[in-house]
Amino acid sequence: MHVAVGSTNPVKVEAVERTLARYEPSVTAVAVDSGVPEQPWSIAETVTGAENRARRALEQTEASYGVGLEGGVADLDGVPGLTLVMWAAVTDGRRLERGSGPSLRLPDRVATRLDAGEELGPVMDDLLGTSGVAETEGAAGVLTDGLTDRPSALSHAVACAFGPFRVPHYAGPPRR
Repeated sequence: MHVAVGSTNPVKVEAVERTLARYEPSVTAVAVDSGVPEQPWSIAETVTGAENRARRALEQTEASYGVGLEGGVADLDGVPGLTLVMWAAVTDGRRLERGSGPSLRLPDRVATRLDAGEELGPVMDDLLGTSGVAETEGAAGVLTDGLTDRPSALSHAVACAFGPFRVPHYAGPPRR
């Protein structure tokens, strides 16, 4: 199975390789534009970024599947605070499926800086005195004390988006 990932971020590539390991995939990283801001600010914007990455990765390769991964932040109805969200999209050129990863509330001091227009990765790097946290453990790893990390969190999103291609229970288009 050949899979194209719509990103060259090693964490996103690792998430796809880890999730699909039992299928022994050949994974190609493809630099594509997500078509959304660097810091997506809603579930809709985050999903759109994942969908665009999946479609564009597939279009640029001879892969069987295109996978797009996007992290964003959202104000969730009924949930206090600003929430980190992760979404994946998978396409085979005919169908497009989506799945989410875990979500977690961001600390208020991080949310305040995002409200001011900053991006999560650089804010986390500044907070931690590091560089490139988005390409390692990610905010998910830091904010859960390593109970999860960005590759694991994104893996769950990939599994949920890829699953409908592997099981027979998803005949036809979604009902809405």
